[in-house]
Amino acid sequence: MADGGWVAQRHWLLRQLLVVRPVTAADFAAKSRLKQVLGAPALVSIGLGNTIGAGIFVLTGTVAVNQAGPGVTLSLLIAAFGSGLAALCYAEFAAFLPVPGSAYSYTYATLGEAMAWLVGWNLLLEYGIGASAVAVSWSAYVVNLLADAGIPLPAALVNAPFATTASGHLVATGALLNVPAMFILGLLSAVLYVGTEKSAGLNNIMVGIKLAVIAVFVVAGLHYVDPANWKPFIPPNVGSFGHFGWSGILRGAGIIFFSYVGFDAASTAALEARNPQRDLPIGILGTLLISTVLYVAMSLVITGLVSYVHINPDVPVASALDAHPQLAWLGVFVKVGVIAGMTSGMLTSLLGQPRILLAMADDGLLPPAIKRCHPRFKTPHVATAATGLVGSLIAGLFPLDILADLISIGILIAFAVVCIGVLILRRTRPDAPRPFRVPLAPLTCTLGAAVCLGMTLTLGLATWVRLAVWTALAVVIYAFYGFRHSRLRSSSTT
Repeated sequence: MADGGWVAQRHWLLRQLLVVRPVTAADFAAKSRLKQVLGAPALVSIGLGNTIGAGIFVLTGTVAVNQAGPGVTLSLLIAAFGSGLAALCYAEFAAFLPVPGSAYSYTYATLGEAMAWLVGWNLLLEYGIGASAVAVSWSAYVVNLLADAGIPLPAALVNAPFATTASGHLVATGALLNVPAMFILGLLSAVLYVGTEKSAGLNNIMVGIKLAVIAVFVVAGLHYVDPANWKPFIPPNVGSFGHFGWSGILRGAGIIFFSYVGFDAASTAALEARNPQRDLPIGILGTLLISTVLYVAMSLVITGLVSYVHINPDVPVASALDAHPQLAWLGVFVKVGVIAGMTSGMLTSLLGQPRILLAMADDGLLPPAIKRCHPRFKTPHVATAATGLVGSLIAGLFPLDILADLISIGILIAFAVVCIGVLILRRTRPDAPRPFRVPLAPLTCTLGAAVCLGMTLTLGLATWVRLAVWTALAVVIYAFYGFRHSRLRSSSTT
């Protein structure tokens, strides 16, 4: 009897962990809490604002210097391929289920509550820590620009107090805090606290500036590209996995993957879209297509202007310009544009994170205070303030390389789950209307999941250790709070 009771309890627990959220938009939070002010162009702009930031202006240089050399372009294309497969799956889900939780909500509707919680927890890496990563890069460019103007800032106040060694261990740097990174996240959180429409307008302006800067940089830089800097296009491996050679190309793709995930930001604004079934797929796929073209163009010009061994990984665009005095006139213009681009990237990350927290709190997996919306501004003000505070602390303490690796592995796993979820939903709800359908779904979804999971294997052991710690924290929080307060479980029990 004792064995039978244990087996029954195990089966009960498994059923509870796999409980699935109803697949209807009406079951989610009422739209009246948020203003429906965003059309397809605004959603594309939000996606580009999130995508074209630290990735195009910093990580291209970092990966070129440390992993791939001029072959960073191949890393970008591999990452774009995996992102494209995932984006098609996102587009089907977003049109079918226009809710603010992004991959979290899609997973809840297909793979159950426990997996949804883990995916939602990993999305905190994409948005919250993603904003922190961009803030670190933003700080480096601002400090560089101020130094050009004869206004140097104390090193102890513009660098992270921690760094990583070649073996992946954390060490102290002697710095106190990265104050500029903390400042900008606090300022942008205040803008988002006031309203989505105002922040969307600000984002449109900044996206326009950085697109203009990229176009000018590419066109002007092409005249000074030296093809000799592209040789060898794939530098030989130096003796360890991930450092040049094809293993470096693959690891670079895994690291730089997070640069493309801005299309996910468009899906988090579902409750603020005027016509989500039509506009969300346009926002998702349009973002990925435009950003891929821009990334490839930028990477080719940067590595063509200066040999990858001479690129400054913190400010690669600036170092490429500094190598050519003829382009000195572009210096300040480009640096201001880069700063504007990163600002919009942070803005859209900080826009997406609170809406995922809102969805999780609606489901009872997070405290109810997080789902409060401001009665005047119609924004998730508590979640916005919490996101800004935590993001500022992380940006002040940690360098870019730690944050980029951790973000990438979390998002790769979340994207793989979304690809699998589309296949499950095709079987469980085959006749449900789908405004957008993934072409060749069995092949596309399976390949998308395989590519995303495969890229996680190229990341270093230290990244996996950090992910294990992050996941363990998620399990503890879910066990002691989320499982006990789940709204869906409470209603089904009742």
